[in-house]
Amino acid sequence: MRDERITKLATILLTHSVKIKKAEKVLIRGHLNTKPLITELIDQAYELGAYPYVDLFDDEINLHLAKNYKRDQLTAQAQWQMQIYQDVDAVIIIIGEENDAEMVEVPKEMHRLRGEIMKPVSEFYVNNRKWVLLNYPTKGLAQKAGMSTRAFEDYLFKVCTVDYDKMAAAVSPLKQLMEKTDKVRIVSPGTDLQFSIKNIPAIPCTGEANVPDGEIFTAPIKDSVNGTILFNTPCPYHGTTFKNVKLTFENGKIIEATADNTNKLNEILDTDEGARFIGEFALGFHPYIEEPIGDILFDEKICGSLHFTPGEAYEEADNGNKSAIHWDMVLIQRPEYGGGEIYFDDVLIRKDGEFVLADLKGLNQENLRK
Repeated sequence: MRDERITKLATILLTHSVKIKKAEKVLIRGHLNTKPLITELIDQAYELGAYPYVDLFDDEINLHLAKNYKRDQLTAQAQWQMQIYQDVDAVIIIIGEENDAEMVEVPKEMHRLRGEIMKPVSEFYVNNRKWVLLNYPTKGLAQKAGMSTRAFEDYLFKVCTVDYDKMAAAVSPLKQLMEKTDKVRIVSPGTDLQFSIKNIPAIPCTGEANVPDGEIFTAPIKDSVNGTILFNTPCPYHGTTFKNVKLTFENGKIIEATADNTNKLNEILDTDEGARFIGEFALGFHPYIEEPIGDILFDEKICGSLHFTPGEAYEEADNGNKSAIHWDMVLIQRPEYGGGEIYFDDVLIRKDGEFVLADLKGLNQENLRK
């Protein structure tokens, strides 16, 4: 029996996210355990007159490969993958994670090498192809979220199939405001941070590239960030989860970084020069994502949140920062998380996670849920 929730999600991915057209080629990349969604996507792609292609992968196999990567090996793989991405029109990537720590044994040098060599490939499809990335409900992800498998399935399908058209209309005034803004100030317990976003585009995200979605991002002027930010959610990176991450900036650069694992945090931030500068600033507003689960595809969209990202800037909102890493770190400003304010050019625009300006209130939780 077909699960109507999977059918609905597949329809959103094909018609809203990648907007597939007749005779277009769509590459569906997914973990082996995401087969129910992959097969639904295949069937619907054919119904739309498109040509589906499938690439399956498995974390255990990838672990054995990754522990002993060689430069020549990865270079050949990058060439093959680049050819595939050049030949298709759209890419759908479905993550079926069972163990968040599966890759923790991989030496950091291997992560760095793969990031360096595969970066042009990912940049190509991100900037030149229609694409979308999402998670599939698994027992591992349910466990990380602290939910039963059944409850997490219900949750995931609910948040992935929100009304993205309504969200897109509601975020339009915020995009206009951000693109007129120079100075941003963020205040929360342990946080007082200032920077400029002058002349950097603001990019709304409403189901086109990530599912679930619900954010708008830009980037700070690279050398404009000053002050301190304390993140009140877990910050996972390559199988290690950091808590109480606190970053202090001077003229854009992270000059001090602490956490429950300060040494490893600083090792990551020393990956390259760009890792200690910020590549993204974003506001989250998904009405049904309220609590962190340790997966950034969900956590960065938490209603009443923001994220600040050491590392690479996106081409759409480019501040010139380059890095092998892009690490979204999330701060929630709703009252139960300590509250907080965001100011644009000294005007309060959000307090305790709620937008206060009249033309932005459509993004507040109660309005997006209506």
